Amino acid sequence: MLEMEYPAHDINAVFDMMQSTIDAGGTDEKAQDELLFLNHLFAALPPEAVEYGMMFLHGEKKLPASVNEIVPLFIRFVSLAEYCEKVDRLRAIPSNMTTQEILDRKALMDSLEDHEKSFCKPLLGFKFNSKTQVTSPDCSDKKEGEEEGSGRLLLMNNQAAVFVCPDPYKTAIFYETKLGFKAAHLDDESMPHIRLTRDNIAIVLVEGSGDIARPLRKFGIKYDMYIYCSEPYLLQNELSGSDVKITEQLPEAHEAKNMKVNRQFVFEDCDGRHICVSQSLEAN
Repeated sequence: MLEMEYPAHDINAVFDMMQSTIDAGGTDEKAQDELLFLNHLFAALPPEAVEYGMMFLHGEKKLPASVNEIVPLFIRFVSLAEYCEKVDRLRAIPSNMTTQEILDRKALMDSLEDHEKSFCKPLLGFKFNSKTQVTSPDCSDKKEGEEEGSGRLLLMNNQAAVFVCPDPYKTAIFYETKLGFKAAHLDDESMPHIRLTRDNIAIVLVEGSGDIARPLRKFGIKYDMYIYCSEPYLLQNELSGSDVKITEQLPEAHEAKNMKVNRQFVFEDCDGRHICVSQSLEAN
């Protein structure tokens, strides 16, 4: 049972709290590796999954079925948090203890072993090796020339374009109502912003004015953002139905064969940005 207060959304702050406990000493020698292991696994998750992990930390157990497969990661995360809390409590030794307090302290010390048994054990198909690398036990799909032991878990997993807007709230409403994005308002972070997400696309909206908020074509660059899409025709029809301004129509497939550019269409958002939706070269 967790007793400390943790931030609502900042998982990095939680990992920092655990790191402080480990740095102070008194933990199992594998505790540092367990912390790094869990940190790497969370780094591989999309922001929504990380948010569910934070909800689990705060006692919310009714999570969507879509995260059932990664609940074991959430359990290990909470277990390490409980372990660090126990170590912190044990670090303070009262000058006088009753018999019951002595027994409680002994039970608390014994319970540490239950947490330590799971440290660095394989989780979600990944394991922690002696070179402090997170790797998959099945490396049969390793690319030619890939370094042995480097694993398949990348630290850079997603990216987000940053749009500077005179009115981020107005822009967020446009992207939600016209483009089907979901907005998360993150005013509690060091840089207040709005994060927009849809499918594999993420956009961060921040407030600003002047040249930095002007569309890039004002500076000779045609597009403010590229989106690669497996079915651009379907997306163009969707946006047209939402009255989004299409500045460049998607050409017919047979016409695109003779074009020097990829098959694409361009739409304009409420701030005048031109966003190019290009046919994905990896589409099957």
